[in-house]
Amino acid sequence: MRIRFKNIPYFFSVLLVIILFSCKNSKKEEQHKTEKTATELKWSERMLISEMKRFPESWMLDFHTKPKWSYPNGLVLMAAKRVYDETQKEEYFNYIYSYPDTMVNSKGEILTYSFDKANLDMLKSGDVLLYLYDKTKEERFLKAIQTLRKQIDIQPRTTDGGFWHKKRYTHQMWLDGLFMAEPFYAKYTSMFNKGDEATKAYNDIVHQFDLIQKHTKDPVTGLLYHGWDESKEQAWANKETGTSPNFWSRAMGWYGMAIVDVLDNFPKNHPGRERLIAYLNEFSEALVKVQDQKTGLWYQVLDQGNRDGNYLEATGSSMFAYAFAKGANKGYLPKKYKNIALKAYNGILNNLISVENGVVNLNQCCAVAGLGGNPYRDGSYEYYVNEQIRSNDPKGTGAFILASLELDK
Repeated sequence: MRIRFKNIPYFFSVLLVIILFSCKNSKKEEQHKTEKTATELKWSERMLISEMKRFPESWMLDFHTKPKWSYPNGLVLMAAKRVYDETQKEEYFNYIYSYPDTMVNSKGEILTYSFDKANLDMLKSGDVLLYLYDKTKEERFLKAIQTLRKQIDIQPRTTDGGFWHKKRYTHQMWLDGLFMAEPFYAKYTSMFNKGDEATKAYNDIVHQFDLIQKHTKDPVTGLLYHGWDESKEQAWANKETGTSPNFWSRAMGWYGMAIVDVLDNFPKNHPGRERLIAYLNEFSEALVKVQDQKTGLWYQVLDQGNRDGNYLEATGSSMFAYAFAKGANKGYLPKKYKNIALKAYNGILNNLISVENGVVNLNQCCAVAGLGGNPYRDGSYEYYVNEQIRSNDPKGTGAFILASLELDK
């Protein structure tokens, strides 16, 4: 007589249970092994691996559901480039390469990019093209680079020569635009221009920083307002100065990263170099005064930490940690800023990082913020603190990777 279990012979029932149990245990052991291996890596690599798990295709960065030419991809992939330089792991290079490989066709046309919109944000991923063209010499990448460089030539400007942030944001300079455009502009110039042509370009680059200092710096706090409207027509613009009403953490983060990254490709004998370093020092001094002393982090609205609704924000804090650490490492800032960066970085680890099944998350990121547009963004305190907050925004994860590399953590 046979004992049956749901019409399956008893022997096979037991065998099936043993196999399933073994597979489950094997999976657990593999997961444990993966998590153990991950914790032995530096935070920069752990975050990059986590980004690759969240966004298996590099065009997905910033939660895209279809391929799009966009600036967060450029930030994260240039951070990935730094990780690749350190580890030489081919999967990281492939992840970087796959973005322009998807977005640039055989004719060198950039998919979803509009030249006529003259949007400075679209220059950021040009950094990736410059890096990959230098490595691969693919003609399509060069053509795409040249298209982005031509945008600089037709970019609308204020009467004193400052780039409008976008063609549709008339008469406006934003801090964001310095990071989006100037590192690309400087790197392109170092690769392709010589003599008077190069000098003219470097003069133009430093001029953009001169204008931001002139028009957005608050003489009392030393902090920089998010934007400036030369026409003073925008509802958010101060009718006397043209500045927006508040100091947004990430806007100043963009500016600080712009300076330290531009200096990578700025001639040592150019007189504007010392001005850029001076601006970085002024920027850093102002930020230290509004750093939260308990956590080492910075608030979404920098100078109003005690107000209801304000919160310690991850993207700006990561950007400041990077700018301070790189500035100190390169000798642009006094050595004390390395310790200030470390305090901020530890604050991020202790308050804003969580790890689930080996995947690293960066929490309390402002998803997006801007000025004007439709629906209208008025730059008020209430506006900034009520924008969407999410985890793993690439504007934060990219900066976190860069800060991790500078602090060698």
